[in-house]
Amino acid sequence: MTSTSTFQFSRRRVLQLLSGVTGGLVLHACTSPDPEGAETTPTEMMSLSVGSTVWIGLTPLFIAQDKGFFRELGLEVEFKSFGANSDYVAAFLAGQIDAVAPVTSEVVSLAAKEKDFRIVLVEDTSIGGDGILARNRIESIEAFKGERIAVDRGGVSHFFLLQVLEEVGLSESDVTLVNADPPSAAAAYQAGNIDVAVTYAPFMQRANEAQEDGRIIYDSSKMPMAIADVYAFDLEFLEANPQIAEAFVKGIFKGLSFLETNPEEGLEIAAKQFEVTPEALAADLKGIQFPDAEMNLEMLGDPESNLYLLKSLTDLAEFLKSQGQIDTIPDLEPLLEPKFVEAVMEEGS
Repeated sequence: MTSTSTFQFSRRRVLQLLSGVTGGLVLHACTSPDPEGAETTPTEMMSLSVGSTVWIGLTPLFIAQDKGFFRELGLEVEFKSFGANSDYVAAFLAGQIDAVAPVTSEVVSLAAKEKDFRIVLVEDTSIGGDGILARNRIESIEAFKGERIAVDRGGVSHFFLLQVLEEVGLSESDVTLVNADPPSAAAAYQAGNIDVAVTYAPFMQRANEAQEDGRIIYDSSKMPMAIADVYAFDLEFLEANPQIAEAFVKGIFKGLSFLETNPEEGLEIAAKQFEVTPEALAADLKGIQFPDAEMNLEMLGDPESNLYLLKSLTDLAEFLKSQGQIDTIPDLEPLLEPKFVEAVMEEGS
């Protein structure tokens, strides 16, 4: 897989009705005779637990599970669903799961907490799926000063807002934050109860269409590397099981490839996981991009590329420190591990 993927999807978080969904696979060991005809022991399946909230960015993973791509690679993946981002972060810190799918702000926070892990794959980047809704009377971001803003405090929307404010010389102290998760923030804006709201697809588009007095004043297409999601593995687990990480990365790319070549079936598979129709899912999948292997390699392993993830992670770390979100800037460069993506590219060449 060497061409840049153009299939795009809508932005994240928990679909609340799915808080109990898990995607664990039950895989069967296989046997094969040795040359002398003696019975051999079953081939042992590798096992991996991945924690995250359930959201559309995991579509390739769910496809890989449904189509048996992980199984073909000898890997059993147990997806553990959490009701909030902070919950899976806590489980990862406690060593209860092997890997997570965090957003970049959580990557920095985990590193600041001295968690040892490695990013083996970039899951997606936001290219318009996150945004800010504002009434027509509010002419610019500068005019946010003194306004009440609905935002999910401590979540990715909060960090996104702080970065947008910083661009025009404002800070959190210049506004009043009203704590609301993305669906609630969009609903409050749509109902006329709040004049500025930070949210993401599909809530952002629906509220924008329903509320005539206002528009999307800013979205992540203006800050395309500000928000990305990755797959991060516990370092001790990774060093003991590199073959698991390689199989996982291959499985994700197989899922993505299937989605690109069989979009109807791929959307149908994902729609069942999210309990929506394929048509509704397709209508909302417009705000993030799934990087292919080549783009992943640039993001994880090419310091000369404008896509190199360390640049945005460092900027984010400096910003979070200036905002008092973290105490010190951690060493982020060792977190990027491109060798598993390299293995996929070498195998496909």
